[in-house]
Amino acid sequence: MPLPYPLSRQVKIERYAPPPDSRILAVSDVHGSLDYLTGLLDRVRFSPADTLFIVGDLLQKGPRSLDTLRYVMELSQTRRVKFLCGNCDWVVPLLECGKPENSLWYLLRFPNGLLGQMFGELGIPVGPEMDFPAAVRAARAAFEPEFAFLAAAPELIETEHLIFVHGGLPEGPRDQWQAWACMKNDAYLDHAVRHDKWQIVGHWPVMLYHRNLVNANPIVDRERRVISIDGGCALKDDGQLNALILPNEAGEDFTWESWDPFPTARVLTAQPASEQSYYIRWGDNQVEVLERGEEFSRVRHARTGYELEVLTKYLYPDGTVNDCTDYRLPLTPGDEVKIVETTSRGYFVKHKGVSGWYFGELGVLS
Repeated sequence: MPLPYPLSRQVKIERYAPPPDSRILAVSDVHGSLDYLTGLLDRVRFSPADTLFIVGDLLQKGPRSLDTLRYVMELSQTRRVKFLCGNCDWVVPLLECGKPENSLWYLLRFPNGLLGQMFGELGIPVGPEMDFPAAVRAARAAFEPEFAFLAAAPELIETEHLIFVHGGLPEGPRDQWQAWACMKNDAYLDHAVRHDKWQIVGHWPVMLYHRNLVNANPIVDRERRVISIDGGCALKDDGQLNALILPNEAGEDFTWESWDPFPTARVLTAQPASEQSYYIRWGDNQVEVLERGEEFSRVRHARTGYELEVLTKYLYPDGTVNDCTDYRLPLTPGDEVKIVETTSRGYFVKHKGVSGWYFGELGVLS
């Protein structure tokens, strides 16, 4: 079945030439998490000499979509910032598609998203019985600069050596690429279209590509020339915001930095890695509860039959479970880790972007 307009319209492509000596930074999937974005830009020492590409999904799902949008708009006035649309940023076409019930459904699904926060500033109550068209008219009038900024954003930005696209490149001739297919291209690394330019993509959290461990670091696929950078910010309890860093637009010396808000600690006692482990993740998270406990419960993964202990608070009423693993990180004294969860049995931590359990002693640093 063909996609309805505007989902079916041709992708909007912007061609851009960064200054030759400009360091290139790429960030994706901020999802309204302003503290992650400002923390990461401070960490990479973002300066007027740099060019920052925001590779879609700036908005929705996190707590501060409107503040994050305004921050990026203000930053764009004094720095080189190139913003392109992701599927969560396509607010304007959603409102203009002629089906207000779709827009209202999206608002009620994410009540703290951009529209919800706009309505909150205007004192408009949000709910199924609201006069949604009237609320949208009021918001369009009150937030004209914000809507104009989003409407002007392309879905793909191309330089001489790089392509920035939120989801990935569709199959087929370029003149037939649809905007929605470029923004929402799930699990792109599993079926990526190879190109002579490097593609920098977000959309699909990188940890979903791994099977037996949780790794939030960017994935560089040199064979297909694709770099996936979505670190699960705002979507995963242990997620991070990644910045891909290139010394210049023509280089292939890829490095990255990441930021998350978790406290840092130092490992005091050694721990070997698990002999076996499994990562239950979104999309494959149906489980059977074998034994329910106050803090931990034992479950069996429906598809594989694998059994593991999970935090009871991660169990959902529909028989699914939040992303979880029983992986024990290999750690040595002196290693620095980020503490995500503290339990009566031990700690769920991150070490160099990889998450897992640690059952030894920690010395808290910050």
